[in-house]
Amino acid sequence: MAEFFTPESLMTFLVLTALETVLGFDNLLYISIEAKRVSSDRQKYVRQVGIVLAVGLRIALLFIVLQLINAFQDPLFGFEIPPLVSGSFNGHSLIVLLGGIFLLYTALKEIYHMLATPELGHGPGNGRAMRSVASALAWILIMNIVFSFDTVLSAVALTKNFWVMSLAIIVSGVLMVLLAERVATFLARNRMYEVLGLFVLLLVGVMLMSEGGHIAHLAFFGYPIEAMAKSTFYFVVVALVLVDIIQSRYQKKLLAEKGDH
Repeated sequence: MAEFFTPESLMTFLVLTALETVLGFDNLLYISIEAKRVSSDRQKYVRQVGIVLAVGLRIALLFIVLQLINAFQDPLFGFEIPPLVSGSFNGHSLIVLLGGIFLLYTALKEIYHMLATPELGHGPGNGRAMRSVASALAWILIMNIVFSFDTVLSAVALTKNFWVMSLAIIVSGVLMVLLAERVATFLARNRMYEVLGLFVLLLVGVMLMSEGGHIAHLAFFGYPIEAMAKSTFYFVVVALVLVDIIQSRYQKKLLAEKGDH
């Protein structure tokens, strides 16, 4: 523990806390979307418990990864069907690939429900099945494994000090709790931004699939899958946000001009 108070460890702690908070945003977004599937009086509870589960799972996974990091990297199986496809899978690649596929499915399903026309005589939310609190928390816990795995590997890459990594995860978790309510309140007041959130989640799924394919050395017709760079991901997210803001303001301007005539 004394090693934590060295200048190098304190600097690593600050950098890692910021990194864990940023990397936790996609996790936070998924938790917020999943919480909307339960009754309104239990949504805040699901968000808070979901984040506590995320923090606890990251610390537990951190300990496991430190002990068994080589086991996740050892090849499990591979295949080659020349010249169509080839690949070599390990535990890490399977977790990331399956997580990406599930996020794509979740985002596309929510977008479909958002666009679906409600049947005559039914409410607008008829197409979306509600979940129990236990079911929602179970899905959040499953997806936390995917999100936690990548953030833990990022932490291990920066430092080997368990206390630095654990405290950074806890502090970032507290920040996520504070941000969760702000995100939920913002989305409740600005329903149009739900579409933006779903497309960001869709983009996260694509990024995870590209990363999983890269780790598994997947190649189609001799062309290997390249992982989407984090810088590219954040650039696209910022571009999506800017387009959404400009479009909404321009729409208000057009409505105001139409009202004047």
